[in-house]
Amino acid sequence: MGDRIPASEPVGLGDVVAGLRADGVELVELSFVDNAGNVRVKGVPLDRLPAAARFGVGASPCFETFTFDDVMLRGRYLGGPDGDLRLVPDLDRLVRLAAMPGWAWAPADKYTQDGGRFVGCQRDFAARQVRAAADDGLTAFAAFEHEWALGRADSEEFVPAFGGPGYGQMRLEATAEYARELVAALRAQGLEVQQFHPEYALGQVELSVAAVGPVAAADDAVLVRHTVRALSGRHGWRASFAPCLVPGGAGSGGHLHLSVRDADGNLFAGGSGPHGLRPAGESFLAGVLRELPALVAIGAGNPASFLRLEPSRWAGVWQVWGREAREAALRLVTGTTGTQQWAANVEVKCFDGTANPYLAVGAVLAAGLAGAREGLQLPAEVTGDPAVLDERDRVAAGIHRLPTNAAAAADALAGSAVLAEAMGPELHDAMLTVRRAEAERYADAGPEEIVAATRWRW
Repeated sequence: MGDRIPASEPVGLGDVVAGLRADGVELVELSFVDNAGNVRVKGVPLDRLPAAARFGVGASPCFETFTFDDVMLRGRYLGGPDGDLRLVPDLDRLVRLAAMPGWAWAPADKYTQDGGRFVGCQRDFAARQVRAAADDGLTAFAAFEHEWALGRADSEEFVPAFGGPGYGQMRLEATAEYARELVAALRAQGLEVQQFHPEYALGQVELSVAAVGPVAAADDAVLVRHTVRALSGRHGWRASFAPCLVPGGAGSGGHLHLSVRDADGNLFAGGSGPHGLRPAGESFLAGVLRELPALVAIGAGNPASFLRLEPSRWAGVWQVWGREAREAALRLVTGTTGTQQWAANVEVKCFDGTANPYLAVGAVLAAGLAGAREGLQLPAEVTGDPAVLDERDRVAAGIHRLPTNAAAAADALAGSAVLAEAMGPELHDAMLTVRRAEAERYADAGPEEIVAATRWRW
């Protein structure tokens, strides 16, 4: 989308509407994701779609400072009861929802009533970082891994929908028909599924989709989760993308994979640096590594996130990097011999499903671009599990723990000049307003209380 609401109805929209009507669509959902990671929606009848595309649909700017549990706050710049925004659907992503008959979906961009871009639009933040990369001659591709737990729909507690060993065939047998329908639905919506498998935690499965442009990857994340929840309900299950459902147990992540290319190819392959990194690729990763404490506030800053972010669980709690290092927050994936140019990427392991995916991809891009511009270098990589080292040895090796609570993560974001500049004062302050309020309200809450408040919010 551009910097202003389109001046006229998009060409060919009438044919699109007619095609959707022929497919049985009666309503169109317009969605955006707030700073707490909740997807908010407005729906319009199909025949109102041309008007929505031309003039937008009203939405209060109060959602910019809503916490995850719908507490309304006011930040320095955004929030409160006044004003109005216009949600304008991105018709390039308009799709019939395969798991929600009669509905279509499109992600929305936020504009002001006078037609200009809204400063707090999270989707536009991601798009701005894509443009900044292009200005530096770089193109990024991204994809989220999706982990979720399936519980019985007749319980507010989490009762796993199936049992069996982690990654086991028994779990696959229990979810085989569900998985077949899910993959078919995602394919019908234009997504390319690469993997589905049972995971480690109770009732947990995982699905991966193909990498696309960063904004499209965030759109895909919203659409995948939407489809999962709708289809799970039809099977008598309830899906949760929350980071922790059982205190003390393994949780669900929302890992971000990212690769960056220039005119000569993948920055993470074919070079003379560690594991084939090219100089610009090393600097990009060093920039992300530097900003990881602040990035936690964006990608895993909810109080529940820190119940998952524990050592020795492959959650990525250490501010280190390494090739295929599953305890490192930054895991370099090089691919097998012969695939490096298209397969090499970096995985940010500390993120989870509480993140706004547009902010997550945009912030990681901003951090990496800053590192590339500054020519940063990576420290020595880390292998194994840093948790088994003595604290003195970790300090000597430069191994540091990422923030261990929501307040510390918010403080790190407040101190990040890179992310403050990239986000702009309004969006940066709104994010801090949300994270600090959540941190303060749940500062004295025990794990059971936090889990009960968050298990069905994502």
